[in-house]
Amino acid sequence: MELRQLRYLVAVVEEGGFTRAAARLHVAQPGVSAQIRQLEKELGQPLLDRSGRSVRLTEAGEAVLPYARAALAAADGMRHVVEEYTGLLRGRVTVGLFSAAATHDLDVVSVLADFHDDHPHVEITLTEDVSGRMLTALHRGELDVAVVGLTGGEPPPGISLQVVIDEPLVAAVPPDDPLAFRADRTSVALAALRDRTLISLPRGTGLRGVLDRAFAEAGARPRVGFEAAAPHVLAQLAVRGLGVAVLPASSAAEHADRLRVLEIVRPRLRGRIALAWRTDGPSAPAARAFLGRLRKALPEAVRQPPADPGETPGPAAPAH
Repeated sequence: MELRQLRYLVAVVEEGGFTRAAARLHVAQPGVSAQIRQLEKELGQPLLDRSGRSVRLTEAGEAVLPYARAALAAADGMRHVVEEYTGLLRGRVTVGLFSAAATHDLDVVSVLADFHDDHPHVEITLTEDVSGRMLTALHRGELDVAVVGLTGGEPPPGISLQVVIDEPLVAAVPPDDPLAFRADRTSVALAALRDRTLISLPRGTGLRGVLDRAFAEAGARPRVGFEAAAPHVLAQLAVRGLGVAVLPASSAAEHADRLRVLEIVRPRLRGRIALAWRTDGPSAPAARAFLGRLRKALPEAVRQPPADPGETPGPAAPAH
């Protein structure tokens, strides 16, 4: 039994006759007839009823047809996989980025562009969202890989992480703010922010998750008066004296000429960004290839030791 024979059989059935099947297959009609007769001889049963004006399946043919189609589909699938692994990568990759990713030193766009240049037949879809929704999309299989912020808890079940940025969270205030009166002050306790109006990223982001979690563990709720998706907007609001901006240290450093930057301690809060993907996936070769390239391009961050005496670093887990 040959795949060619199965292909001829399916074509005859779908075209309703030998002549149209031969035209579709670009072969001579006698060749189609001969191959199907050979198949019938091997199986020991006629598969086609040729007695009428049109060719019809026999009862045996009806039973055989689904298996013929399945065999052809399996063969095509094998061929497709081999093409993918020999460089003729095809398929689709869905990528998620948290909303403030462009403000960090994460050159995901260059990785995307280079991957597209190397594999132009792969369709790449890029989505920008907060981490909570992206993690849900990963669980559902709607995303293959995402760059997310971490809230500080345990990783969601079935999600693997590679932390690529790990830095302190800071409070940024104008130089005339009461928190900045001491010239030698470089840090501020979380308790000192309890009654202050805070400026933060929106709910669903990793930084906001870290802030909410820290206040909840202290038995309080943060008084967030202003929210914005971009850290530079948070800094601008703080410059105008509208509150205390809670920012990653790297973002606050860009505004050090206009703001006093104080590391948040007791507890020491950290902002972490990570690559996230399903532990059992992605299953498609194109998505696996892209994830591998992204993991090499964004190496794992080195965790700095905690500044507070006796502080134990908590586990990292998603949501920017």
